[in-house]
Amino acid sequence: MTLHLETWQKRVLIGLAGALVVCLFVLTFVAGRIGTGPQYPATTSADAGFARDMQVHHAQAVEMSRLVRDRTEDEVVRTIAYDIAMTQQHQIGQMYAWLEEWGLPLSSAAPSMAWMAGSMDHHDGGTLRDNGLMPGMATPEQIADLTAASGVEAERLYLTLMITHHEAGAEMAQAGTELVQEPRVRVAAEKMVAAQVAEITAMEDMLDEL
Repeated sequence: MTLHLETWQKRVLIGLAGALVVCLFVLTFVAGRIGTGPQYPATTSADAGFARDMQVHHAQAVEMSRLVRDRTEDEVVRTIAYDIAMTQQHQIGQMYAWLEEWGLPLSSAAPSMAWMAGSMDHHDGGTLRDNGLMPGMATPEQIADLTAASGVEAERLYLTLMITHHEAGAEMAQAGTELVQEPRVRVAAEKMVAAQVAEITAMEDMLDEL
């Protein structure tokens, strides 16, 4: 009788030990899955700063492009304005979606362009102008002038403002290619640089012909 009892006890202990091993395996597996979940950029990252600042920069390009589209009969100017507005509005939506996915606010208490610190051309970060605007941004007075203009005057003012705007935008995007960590953000920044540099050349040619 004692022998049977000892055998039964051993079987119970072996069963409990096996169950414990299974539980430990499951816990290790779950912990591993949690630990290897998506790692999103932090709110102070270059990725987040790039997405926030470029949205603001793009928004003004869209605004100016829509203004000139209604103030000129020149089909070439209307076409490039339409292309800029559509492309940059799409990119604004893309960057908004990134911040939403990362669970980050759309704005930050950090100074604009601070994320650019460490880039080849901006070791201390980007520098705001005296009026607090990012480089390339038109002033409220310049927007008012464009709003009041028409015809060739509107075309010349738009192209002048947009060339300056694109030059600064391309510089910001270049900093993005150097500093961001998310591959898709880097690819988007590279595309921005290429597109804006090409558009600068096209707009300079158009301006020379006015």
